[in-house]
Amino acid sequence: MSTFVHGEAVWDVACPRRPSRVAGVTMAGFRVGDLDALRMVPHPAVTLLLEFGAGSPVVDYAGGRRQRGSLVAGPGLGSGGAAWARGENVECVQVRLSPVIARAILGISPGDLDGAVVALGDLWGREAAQIRERLADVSSWEDRFALTGALLARWHAAGPPADPEVAWAWSRIVAGRGLVRVDRLAAELGWSRKRLWSRFHSQIGLPPKRAAKLVRFDHAAHRLVGGGSAARVAVEAGYADQSHLHRDVMEFIGVTPGCVAGEPFLAVDDIAWPGREAPSGKQHRVRPPSITVSRPG
Repeated sequence: MSTFVHGEAVWDVACPRRPSRVAGVTMAGFRVGDLDALRMVPHPAVTLLLEFGAGSPVVDYAGGRRQRGSLVAGPGLGSGGAAWARGENVECVQVRLSPVIARAILGISPGDLDGAVVALGDLWGREAAQIRERLADVSSWEDRFALTGALLARWHAAGPPADPEVAWAWSRIVAGRGLVRVDRLAAELGWSRKRLWSRFHSQIGLPPKRAAKLVRFDHAAHRLVGGGSAARVAVEAGYADQSHLHRDVMEFIGVTPGCVAGEPFLAVDDIAWPGREAPSGKQHRVRPPSITVSRPG
């Protein structure tokens, strides 16, 4: 377990020694004595929070709504700086799920969350309380990760997969760091833009253009946290200019690019989610599911 110190934030952070059995699942463990008004920064994943400590985390989000304890939230939670977490004596396993596999694991599509933060008990009933008890009973973080991973693998194997066309479109957006034209994705699939928008939105939880915007913002935000200047990051992340980057950062976090490095929610990623991004930063081509390749001769 490592200690993360960022300004007044002091958290104990644990990471699994082994990758998840399920592609698209990453985990981290947190122990926080005093979680004071943490701004939650939008991220291109479904968040699953499994708490088991003496205190419960509380999330306040858009429209004055509030959720306490273990919860699920769709991709992009906190846009405009509208979601804040707080609590005392919080211990939890935080899971980031690729939206492509979220429906199989959760039993609900990210699109059905409709921007809300949902109590885990509302989705899983009594099993949510049983998971909390089991996480509290084991003594090590590695055992907690193993327990969580086994449960997620079981549900993933039993649940319905996303449409292969939707999974392909999402993989293209992620591989291209958001620099992908939606009309081109639709054309490569042989779909209309309307069909892609409808299927993608219902299964991923965001329209494809918004998803691409979020993925590009996430890449840019971590570059800013890493010390990159706004001017350089704007160029590297494919923004039209620095003003364009400024507008996106304000839209997603509610602060200027110069303040992004001060966000603990982002700064902890190098400790909590090592290997989050390939160091080479290369983009990869992925073939549409309808295309097959035959060997010559």
